[in-house]
Amino acid sequence: MLLWRASIPDEWLPKVLANLNEVLVDHCHLERKAATSALNLIKYPELTSYVRELNQIAQEELEHFGTIHALLDSRGITLGLPKASPWIGEMMRFIRKGRSEQVIDHLIAASLIEGRSCQKFQILAEALMDSEPDVSKMYADLVKSEGGHYAHFWLFACEINSQEAHRRLGDFLDLDAKLIRQSHNLPILH
Repeated sequence: MLLWRASIPDEWLPKVLANLNEVLVDHCHLERKAATSALNLIKYPELTSYVRELNQIAQEELEHFGTIHALLDSRGITLGLPKASPWIGEMMRFIRKGRSEQVIDHLIAASLIEGRSCQKFQILAEALMDSEPDVSKMYADLVKSEGGHYAHFWLFACEINSQEAHRRLGDFLDLDAKLIRQSHNLPILH
């Protein structure tokens, strides 16, 4: 598993639990964006042999979107507009230009987003076990899928250029460590 260089701040969980409905809305939008991102990766010629896997990831992310959207409906919550994540925004801005650099960076960013999601879903599954058992189960069920997506994106990057992927992973982990410590008041997952 990935060795993060910074832990999720202590204030993250209480903020999320206090604003769970808003976080669920944000999470629903993130699943939609994750599906779009997986499909966007198909544009890179280096990933032509992974179209089937990327399509499968996109379909799984859309299934997650449907699951969370159904949960929102059952709670009487409308989807509303997405909120921009400062963490995700900075990770995506860190992607270099130039096709081979861009594809490796895009895969690493996608991998880290999935990895942090997996980590946070585990925390939420445990924290919500007593108060929100259905939501807890949903998050526990998502952990394996998100972990699989994390691994796929990382392995794709390594197959393109393992040395560059490992070097660039260090840069992304340094950025993550800096960004994860920056607090914000937004009731969002990341």
